[in-house]
Amino acid sequence: MAKKQIGFFERYLTLWVLLCIGAGILIGELTGDRINYFSGLTLATVNIPVAILVWLMIYPMMVQIDFSSLTRLRQNARGLGLTVVVNWLIKPFTMALFAWIFFDQLYSAWLDPQRAQEYFAGAILLGAAPCTAMVFVWSYLTDGDANYTLVQVSVNDLILLVAFIPIVQLLLGITDIVIPYDTLIVSVFVFVVIPLLAGWGSNRYLIRTKGEEWFKNRFLPSLKPVSIMALLATLVLLFAFQGEKILANPFDIALIAIPLSLQTYFIFFLSWFAGRFLKLRHAICAPAAMIGASNFFELAVAVAIALFGLNSGASLATVVGVLIEVPIMLSLVALANRWKY
Repeated sequence: MAKKQIGFFERYLTLWVLLCIGAGILIGELTGDRINYFSGLTLATVNIPVAILVWLMIYPMMVQIDFSSLTRLRQNARGLGLTVVVNWLIKPFTMALFAWIFFDQLYSAWLDPQRAQEYFAGAILLGAAPCTAMVFVWSYLTDGDANYTLVQVSVNDLILLVAFIPIVQLLLGITDIVIPYDTLIVSVFVFVVIPLLAGWGSNRYLIRTKGEEWFKNRFLPSLKPVSIMALLATLVLLFAFQGEKILANPFDIALIAIPLSLQTYFIFFLSWFAGRFLKLRHAICAPAAMIGASNFFELAVAVAIALFGLNSGASLATVVGVLIEVPIMLSLVALANRWKY
């Protein structure tokens, strides 16, 4: 049987992100203050160029969600229970713990309080947004059950609608970070609710009119480049604003990456061994561990921009999450396959 491979764009996502860092910094240096024009294009606290790009990123993920799969909730209930508990009752709080240990304590000699606070906020946004799209890739590469993966993603998205705002508000409220509640609500509505409804509606319409085979084999593959290109364009825009800050503090990217990486491995091992304890079969245990370990970084980036601005440390922290996502998750894919039982 041919070895399963991740797609070309996904496999080299870290490289594309690094190129976007360079391109964005260069554009920021060449344009100077003129780049600030884009930061002023807002409507109800939402940056319009970023909103358009994020919709192009998220819609291809949301259109895959089939809520009719929720009728299969009773199947593999233990796996779904593990996913819900880890994603929503453990992961956001362990991320807050790692962020506090590193940004507030260990890094106090290198980071001023303002930067540490912003990086902490970005980490929280990542921790409160479990993966929605890339988990399909990780599940495929680890021989996960495709039907179970679809069900857990559908459940995850429904919980996201009601749990993301309170968790972010709670964890950031513990610090001195002031979060405008209305801005957070608008952000989730714009970047989750609208794409989710659009995706669900077009999923039902296209399958009914064109057929499931056309939808899966023609329509979905055509959307993949759109999503990747929108992500990369967003990163170029971000780094055009972040360039001066990065050039002044290049070490910060490494400082941010350490707690985010530790959190990813911790959640994977916790979920994996809990799944083994619950006697989940590999095809369920693998995607259950992968969904919590990876992040819905598109949402985290969008909300960080809406709450803190394009040139904020919080936005930079979420982008570092994008930078480390693929290499770390590929290492976990290899580990899951080596431990296959």
